[in-house]
Amino acid sequence: MGGGPILVTGASGLVGGALVAKLRAAGRPLRLVSRAPERLAAGAGVEAVGWDGVALDARALDGAAAVVHLAGEPIFGGLPTRARLERMWSSRIDSTQGIVEGIASLAPNRRPGAFVCASAVGFYGDRGEEELREEARPGEGFLADLCVAWEEEAQRAAELGVRAAQLRFGVVLSRAGGALPVLSRAFRLGLGGRIGSGQQWFSWIQLEDAVALALRAIDDPDFAGAFNAVAPAPVRNADFTRAVASALHRPALLPVPAFAVRLALGDLASELLGSRRVLPARALALGHRFSHPELASALR
Repeated sequence: MGGGPILVTGASGLVGGALVAKLRAAGRPLRLVSRAPERLAAGAGVEAVGWDGVALDARALDGAAAVVHLAGEPIFGGLPTRARLERMWSSRIDSTQGIVEGIASLAPNRRPGAFVCASAVGFYGDRGEEELREEARPGEGFLADLCVAWEEEAQRAAELGVRAAQLRFGVVLSRAGGALPVLSRAFRLGLGGRIGSGQQWFSWIQLEDAVALALRAIDDPDFAGAFNAVAPAPVRNADFTRAVASALHRPALLPVPAFAVRLALGDLASELLGSRRVLPARALALGHRFSHPELASALR
């Protein structure tokens, strides 16, 4: 990896913020991309760059050692209206396309060495008991279609001589943000419980491990193509619920019926009711070791 800056979009998000902190601690030069660059903590070795969330000036990509694209409209950031679904699509597909077009406009010797792009285990759709490794076919549904299109756009960077890696993240667990604080508040109020039947498989990853995989993807030349960014021990939703309740010393009394999830989330309901037994086969084959391979450790 060259000595140029690492460009990161989504630097204020859960994974992006933790990744930037690790890179800064390691003394890596950074170029952080944000809609509100004035809010980012720039400083020695850290440059803040503005964008509109879709089109990125090619000058921001010029000479970067790697690009890490983590920006995107949150999946569960509000009601799944048509406008929100369109923003979820545009913020991922159109922005990835814009970044790749920016890379293409650069001279080959000015292009990044790697393009690491987020994706999600929603790629697989609802797959029941099937064990899902990276070579598994994509599933059906809105998020599966989104992830397929997202990864196709990201992989176009490989045609430009740039190593392209896509990280299919499971649910990222951290007390700093994401799903876990929301669930914790529900359990503390006595409102926690399994979702639907509770038998659906739930693929997760602890934040520290999510960042470690992103760091590996930035620097390791063997990280190319799709990687499942999940812990090696998926659990059923009911078991996850019991584990969270136990960690918080609270009961898990109130299951959420499937019809209520469908009523509230519409096209996105399958993201909670669907089953994805995803395994990080490619990362394990490359010798990657997880700090929190088991759920109990991650919750602690």
